[in-house]
Amino acid sequence: MEKKILTRRDFLKVAGLTALGAVTACTPFHPEVVPTLERTGSPPPVVPTLEPTGSPLPEGKKRVLRIAHMTDFHVQPEGAAPDGMRHALRHALAQEDPPEIIFNTGDSIMDSMDISDKAAVEAQWEVFTSILNSESSLPIVHAIGNHDVWGWRASASDPAIKNDPLYGKGMAIEKLGLTNRYYSFDRAGWHFVVLDSTHLPNEGSKKPCTGQLDEEQWQWFVTDIDGIAMTTNIPVCILSHIPIVAACEYFDGPNEESGNWVVPGGYIHIDARRFRDYFVQTPSVRLCLSGHTHQHEVLDYLGVRYLTDGAVSGYMWEGPYMDFPPAYVMVNLYDDGTSDSLFMPYDKV
Repeated sequence: MEKKILTRRDFLKVAGLTALGAVTACTPFHPEVVPTLERTGSPPPVVPTLEPTGSPLPEGKKRVLRIAHMTDFHVQPEGAAPDGMRHALRHALAQEDPPEIIFNTGDSIMDSMDISDKAAVEAQWEVFTSILNSESSLPIVHAIGNHDVWGWRASASDPAIKNDPLYGKGMAIEKLGLTNRYYSFDRAGWHFVVLDSTHLPNEGSKKPCTGQLDEEQWQWFVTDIDGIAMTTNIPVCILSHIPIVAACEYFDGPNEESGNWVVPGGYIHIDARRFRDYFVQTPSVRLCLSGHTHQHEVLDYLGVRYLTDGAVSGYMWEGPYMDFPPAYVMVNLYDDGTSDSLFMPYDKV
């Protein structure tokens, strides 16, 4: 069957974003220490059956934290998104071995990069926060996704929105109850660092964003991790929307058509080599969690596990994406710095 390629404009029409209206809190996790990507493709004609994958509780070590990693909700008032988000949360919380906390690595709402209408963007956030409040009392940790950034592309045709204090990442910070776009905290014997990985495209990019850290954030990041490494040996987990490393992104689009592999800088961190070199010198970093790809992958490289987890929304609530159905991932963290995970499809389109 011939593939259907959706442009961003076509997708927004399908998703109903042009018809969003105004709608007049979540309970974010407040740590003690706080300092657009375009996709093309279509669901396959046959939805694969993917069973949860992972390993049973290992012997000889203690689990210290169980996480529901729920990313890429892409919620909007219309369509399947509201009921789908409710179903995903209920599915996770009803597990026989339920999570203690939720990690959301971004793209909480359907899209705000392309929309200048502030009320339309706020309507999406209202749906996300109201469902989260009504369905879960668990603490939740949020990272900012590229689709959570208001108006970066819309400002080309409506530059006046740049004057709004919530333009860019300001609205996401406010709606998610954050005090900064990046931060760190300690919990259950682990140190967690939440990064802001979405930045404006560089000169070589054809995508609406680039995965990387700005220099200010990088210096903060290194100082934060070095401080942990110098004073304690507790393991470190990093959260980012865009993956630092993800092999699955080689297959998302015709990235080899030039005769060489060319993976867009909006798909994985363009500064991944910088992370790689730093991690070699910093063995305390053990796990990196991300979303963005709408695919699931576990990649172990030089002592660091890169866990890129599937989307709650699947293919933007239109079915599976790249053979991965709507899902979340259960992550177990242990006292020895190791982790394992379960991929959890929840049978919702």
